[in-house]
Amino acid sequence: MPCWYDGPLASFDTETTGIDVERDRIVSAALVVQETPRSVPRVTRWLVNPGVPIPEAATAVHGLTAGHLALHGRWPSPVMEEMARALTDQSLAGRPLIVMNAPFDLTLLDRELRRHRAASLTHYLGAHPLSVLDPRVLDKHLDRYRKGRRTLTDLCAEYGVELTGAHEAAADALAALQVVRALGRRHAERLEPLSPAQLHTRQAVWHAAQARGLEAWFARNGTEEAVDPHWPVRPELPAAA
Repeated sequence: MPCWYDGPLASFDTETTGIDVERDRIVSAALVVQETPRSVPRVTRWLVNPGVPIPEAATAVHGLTAGHLALHGRWPSPVMEEMARALTDQSLAGRPLIVMNAPFDLTLLDRELRRHRAASLTHYLGAHPLSVLDPRVLDKHLDRYRKGRRTLTDLCAEYGVELTGAHEAAADALAALQVVRALGRRHAERLEPLSPAQLHTRQAVWHAAQARGLEAWFARNGTEEAVDPHWPVRPELPAAA
């Protein structure tokens, strides 16, 4: 029987109007599903007209303009519903969900669902929680002393994964999936005994420790910057008084 990293996996990625999970919007997303390392991936793409301006800095990253999204994008409400149900389907099918930097993409989706559907991501998942695999958290824990950044581009270079068309949601999702397969094989001795559900639980602990370490690094360098320890979804901020 193959190990989980050689079995069915799904991967989710978004492109957005910015990096603020509370205020920015999803403009495109993709879900990639692959049953085995040699299977042809199945790709679902979404293009969203968010109804807000698209900053030039965001367009410079993903290439999507307000004009293009107005012509080809769909209104957010039904798209967010489709995304949430697609992720729920992966959970029901028992496929681990790979999300690079999960607290960004999954929190953004949660906030979009609250904004447009008046329901959280947890509401859609119900009794079928996700088993999330975050290559950034996994790599940082398993190879903690390696120097350098750990963006998706960096991880692709480290694990020998080709990334064509970076910052296109489907390309990034497929690359993250392939990174996790390669990471699993490299660290098989440590990962084989653990199920994706067990890894999900442990990543929450690992991410919190990594956040504390990053805060300490900021402090040593004269910057008092808070790093959110929550993973894979940040809690909703309390309403302003």
